[in-house]
Amino acid sequence: ALALTGPWAPLRWVVGAYTYVMRGTPLLIQVYLIYYGLGQLEWIQARWDTVWPWTHFKEPFFCALLAFSLNTAGYTAEMLAGAIRETSAGEIEAAQAYGMSRFKVMLHIVLPSAMRRTLPAYSNEVVMMLQATSLASAVPAMLDVTAAASRIYSDYYLPFEAYLAAAAIYLVASFCLIGFFRFSEGRLLAYLAPRKL
Repeated sequence: ALALTGPWAPLRWVVGAYTYVMRGTPLLIQVYLIYYGLGQLEWIQARWDTVWPWTHFKEPFFCALLAFSLNTAGYTAEMLAGAIRETSAGEIEAAQAYGMSRFKVMLHIVLPSAMRRTLPAYSNEVVMMLQATSLASAVPAMLDVTAAASRIYSDYYLPFEAYLAAAAIYLVASFCLIGFFRFSEGRLLAYLAPRKL
């Protein structure tokens, strides 16, 4: 987010291109590209047991986690960059008049304010990412909630029970996340609530 709002144009372009690609391509395609693309390259497979970063590409969990992390990083960077751009000039001028350096203004004024404003949108992103983890079942040998439901269906021919249980797990997890973010918003955004006389 800092690179997207920073003064150095080449870094802004690179990070902007990254967020554009991550937000513009389907998450399932990103999972496939990392697992079937990067994970299946011969020069990576030749170093699976010796070179540190490539040792993780033989694990389906790592490939799915990397795809989800890269995807949500693109969305989160754009949300936070938008909130940084919306910081009022008056806040920044007041901090500079107080004698704060540019770094301190960013650290103590702009970022905390931007993070508070981003919280409602970020909570939606976290819940959407939780629900998108069902796409991890597309990676072979990856057992997530959806893959477990599919396995129960194929072993015991109980499609409704299996998928309803998976839906219930996602629903409970989503409600827990929503409750956590509502509590956080209530604490961090309390100054925006209407005052009671």
